[in-house]
Amino acid sequence: MKIPPVKGTRDFYPPDMAIRNWIIDGWKKVSLRNGFEEYDGPIFEYLQMYQIKSGDEIIEQLFSFKDRGDRDLALRPEITPTLARMVNQKISSLPLPIKWFSVPRLFRAERPQKGRLREFFQWNVDIIGVEGALADAEVIFCALDYLREVGLTPRDIVVKISSRKLLASILEKMGIADKRLESLYPVLDKKDKAPEGEFKQMLNKKVADAKIADKIQEFMEIKVISDIKKIIEPDDKINEAIDKIAVLFDWLKRMGVVEYCQFDPGIVRGLAYYTDIVYEIYDKRGELRAIGGGGRYDDLLKQFGGPEVPATGFGMGDCVLGLMLEERGLLKPKPTGTDYFIACVEPEQTLQDAVKIVAELRTKGYSADFSYKSASLSRQLKQASAQNAKKCIILGDELKNNELVVKDMTTSKQKRIKIDAFFAELNPPKAD
Repeated sequence: MKIPPVKGTRDFYPPDMAIRNWIIDGWKKVSLRNGFEEYDGPIFEYLQMYQIKSGDEIIEQLFSFKDRGDRDLALRPEITPTLARMVNQKISSLPLPIKWFSVPRLFRAERPQKGRLREFFQWNVDIIGVEGALADAEVIFCALDYLREVGLTPRDIVVKISSRKLLASILEKMGIADKRLESLYPVLDKKDKAPEGEFKQMLNKKVADAKIADKIQEFMEIKVISDIKKIIEPDDKINEAIDKIAVLFDWLKRMGVVEYCQFDPGIVRGLAYYTDIVYEIYDKRGELRAIGGGGRYDDLLKQFGGPEVPATGFGMGDCVLGLMLEERGLLKPKPTGTDYFIACVEPEQTLQDAVKIVAELRTKGYSADFSYKSASLSRQLKQASAQNAKKCIILGDELKNNELVVKDMTTSKQKRIKIDAFFAELNPPKAD
């Protein structure tokens, strides 16, 4: 009986693994050059940790279980709670600001669909201990630094930016009580994710006054921040939030990425912990889910029993990103290849010599391989080509004179050389 993979998971055969590594290696390279250090945590945590942070929405998406001690645990659906826990554990000894990144494997028990699976990899970049819009701008820049490097332009993607503080201030001015905001945010987050009629129905259930509901929807559809005053008269709170967005856009302009960015009050982010600036990165064709998103979460460390420390960050999953890059022909994984393939003219007589040479090459840091089968030389050369071998070492009659033949697989040129001289002339392999 054949057992299939679990729905919503992936098998990574070597070509798929090459793509995965190319994406993740790119994330890591960009993180490091932007001044972030890598961290990681356990693949499962106490269930309570996610209940504290994310409210009911994330709990419904968890793979949770009890361990042998009857403790409630969960496979991590995100890593930000782990980050908060780790920082709180050493907050007195960690120098601020903290600039960390991670590429965890995450799990969510939700219905698999295009761009959303039950297990995936996610790039997380966070700055802890810095107030103000410059830190928000830096994490947005880091995301765009990677997306530009893989070939995405302002014609391909857009960072839609808004503010939870702006939204809260406007809703309060419209008469929505502060205690109702947390339950309203997940509904507002569905504005561009659900059909228009369905969203309006959900909104009317939460906001009984139809005029206020219409006004909320009108606000969420504006594209120019100055149009806010056409909907509602700004007060000090609203003006303060507007000013902060303006400062953020000014930093993004100075960083040279503002052409990727636009104000969009329809961006809410459904999770409960966001406190101020929020944003999501979208495919401009509108065919895919958000590539990534994030925002400011200044209260999170305090919720986990630590001090009140400002924090901001984003997450970007590999599923939607991979789909988008594939559709645009931008997936460019490094070609796999072997430095040396050792072929034997008479395998029965020279296999021992081949294995010795392979072992010595590997010891010196080169990738090297040979054929297990007693195949003809032509078949072995085909195997070398299939492995994208750069050079092929051919062991034949020359071994009687302690010599071998080295063939360049690109040019087909070959030369005879003494074995000792061959190893003496080897330079250390180039680092990737």
